[in-house]
Amino acid sequence: MADSSMLPALASMLPVLKLFVIPVGGGIPAGVMLAQAKGVAWPVTALLYLLSDILLAVVFEPVLLLIAQVFVKVSFLARVGALLKEATARNVSHFGGTGAGPLSLIMIAFGVDPMTGRASALAAGHGFVAGWAFAIAGDMLYFALIAITTLRLNTYIHDPDTTMLIVLAAMFLVPLLIRRIRSWSVGAVCRDRIQ
Repeated sequence: MADSSMLPALASMLPVLKLFVIPVGGGIPAGVMLAQAKGVAWPVTALLYLLSDILLAVVFEPVLLLIAQVFVKVSFLARVGALLKEATARNVSHFGGTGAGPLSLIMIAFGVDPMTGRASALAAGHGFVAGWAFAIAGDMLYFALIAITTLRLNTYIHDPDTTMLIVLAAMFLVPLLIRRIRSWSVGAVCRDRIQ
């Protein structure tokens, strides 16, 4: 049984964990700001986020394995699975290398989400522990980036709601901007090669 002096600390951590468990990126800035408001230390906040990733692994892994079994048994889905495996191999090569090594898989989880990172690790032949280790490592890097950005921005803005809105907007708009810039640069390189 928990010591009665620990109950207030646990009560302040549970809402933070709930925000982190939300399967969209918006839970990070909201959870970080809530943790700061409730006086939860940053190492504890990071551990809560890690716990949310572990919970995700426990819940998502059976679903992923079920989907993999269905893909193997249905011929149309097997072809789709092969195409997804090829696409994963192509996308992984953008992160340096031709195979789905640990760094590539970590970067996929960082750039997309841990479930995609785990699915890519499964497609590359990595088991439960290694696959989720890569996915969680990438997601923890993403958490660190968003958490630090949120806290630093709030030191200038001093309004948690505005800070969260700015960070959320950046989380959605920056990847779009990067893709746009990449498409422009690829287009420019293609035009230069043609000329």
